[in-house]
Amino acid sequence: MSSNPIPATEQAQLDQLKILVANCIDETRHQGATGAEVGVSVESGLSVTARLGEVETIEHHRSRGLGLTVYIGQRKGSASTSDLSPAAMRETVAAACRIARHAAEDPCAGLPDANWLATEFPNLDLYYPWAIEPEAAIDLAVACENAARHYHSDISNSEGASLNTFEGLRVMGNSLGFLHGYASSRHSLSVSVIGERDQQMQRDDWWTVARDANDLQSPEEVGRIAAERTLRRLGARSLSTRQCPVIFAADVAASLLGHFIGAIRGGNLYRKSSFLLDQLGKQVFPDFVQIHEQPHLKKALGSVPYDAEGVRTVPHHLVRDGILESYVLSAYSARKLGMTSTGNAGGVHNLIIDPGTLDHAGLLQKMGTGLLVTELMGQGVNLVTGDYSRGAAGFWVEDGMIQYPVEEFTIAGNLRDMLRNLVAVGNDVDMRGNTRTGSIMLEQLTIAGN
Repeated sequence: MSSNPIPATEQAQLDQLKILVANCIDETRHQGATGAEVGVSVESGLSVTARLGEVETIEHHRSRGLGLTVYIGQRKGSASTSDLSPAAMRETVAAACRIARHAAEDPCAGLPDANWLATEFPNLDLYYPWAIEPEAAIDLAVACENAARHYHSDISNSEGASLNTFEGLRVMGNSLGFLHGYASSRHSLSVSVIGERDQQMQRDDWWTVARDANDLQSPEEVGRIAAERTLRRLGARSLSTRQCPVIFAADVAASLLGHFIGAIRGGNLYRKSSFLLDQLGKQVFPDFVQIHEQPHLKKALGSVPYDAEGVRTVPHHLVRDGILESYVLSAYSARKLGMTSTGNAGGVHNLIIDPGTLDHAGLLQKMGTGLLVTELMGQGVNLVTGDYSRGAAGFWVEDGMIQYPVEEFTIAGNLRDMLRNLVAVGNDVDMRGNTRTGSIMLEQLTIAGN
């Protein structure tokens, strides 16, 4: 296993891709573009799936592509190709230029301002290639599934275990002189099993993901957790309609923050399709809530030196003491709003809500009686009005203790109220994604059951 600085072979390939990007930018000028942005990527990986101890699929992935956007004045055209030959590159530039010449002028179109672009490139430790052979990958997937299947006699079936590896090189550049590339990797292991008891069946899963395969949970641990999560759902009951406090378990709480980010995303703001319009500088959470972006954490899954437009990424607060301090803006949405890019073209990078002092058990004690949500279904979220309604499953809690699993109900509320009435954030932080949050407790939601 190796980390940054990347090995000589990959560095040589990165250098070749930089030459390709520079040549492509030169070609856009030759064909009449007044500005251009080019990205090229080369990726490879292995995916293995095993079910009931047998191999289901083995897939080697290898892909490459070039995408470019050209500007002719303030007319924009984009095109892409998977053929990196000089002839294909020239044809792709020509296609983008044709589109731009027929496009309408947009006063906000164009490359990012030059002073927004990244000029320093910290070593973020993102590249840990995993040269695992298919046979070894199969062994890990089977071991993971076996750990789940053999954990308890009530585990009756399996949806399979999967191991995935990914490594890639990406270079981007633009006609303002920006040109940079880096390597990254990502590996994961997951399993899903089915439990059966008293003629009732339930399923659940678990997964682990990391830049470095050495940081993955063991196959045995992933399998054990998946089995335990499945078994605890057996015997699920329905609920009657009521209002009560609700805790979103850490691994589903990230979706709540995702809706918040959607509401402060530039595109939704300039289209006036957000329930958080004109809330900058105003209280949107309780005053104990701190939400920030940390794009330069070493080895983290969301870390990047710059956004999808080459704009530098910097650690910054989105919410401080419950007050909304920043939107999430690309160059285009920033211009539409008369603001500055926040380095968020392509999304947020390592979104973190600061945890409180209570662990998961402590949050249950604080809630006393209410609902613990461990799974969400459906997409009943309206970012314009904030109306929220999703199918859910989880556990009914009384006196701070889980009493029994519950299913087949809907939780409903309004996101504006949900954010303002956030009661606590647990310290049981889920580190497996781009959003790091503990369990989140809300004061009250409506449960629509029987």
